[in-house]
Amino acid sequence: QVQLVESGGGLVQAGGSLSLSCAASGSIVTINAMGWYRQVPGNQRELVARVTSGHSTDYADSVKGRFTISRDNAMNTVYLQMKRLNPEDTAVYYCNVMGYSGSGYHDARVLDSWGQGTQVTVSS
Repeated sequence: QVQLVESGGGLVQAGGSLSLSCAASGSIVTINAMGWYRQVPGNQRELVARVTSGHSTDYADSVKGRFTISRDNAMNTVYLQMKRLNPEDTAVYYCNVMGYSGSGYHDARVLDSWGQGTQVTVSS
């Protein structure tokens, strides 16, 4: 079993900054991609940013140049630094981890796990 613990988030004024982190623990064999998604009530969950084990990154157009994703492979932790926040960034942010779980490669199974979500609110 794999657990994801998110931290960060909160309330900030427009133009401000916030940071999120998400630590994965448990029966992890390998983590390929770690990412952040966000969801506003009534809308679908959307990708914010994603980083591979090789540190290749992918960003939503709306956050390019403002958000930075990074990861610590040794700590199985992913970070999201958010700058120049605007009210449209208000959402619940979810961490996602994809890879393989188990006691080893001999019994590895697909891992696609989500964090509990953390609220980010940007006031105008």
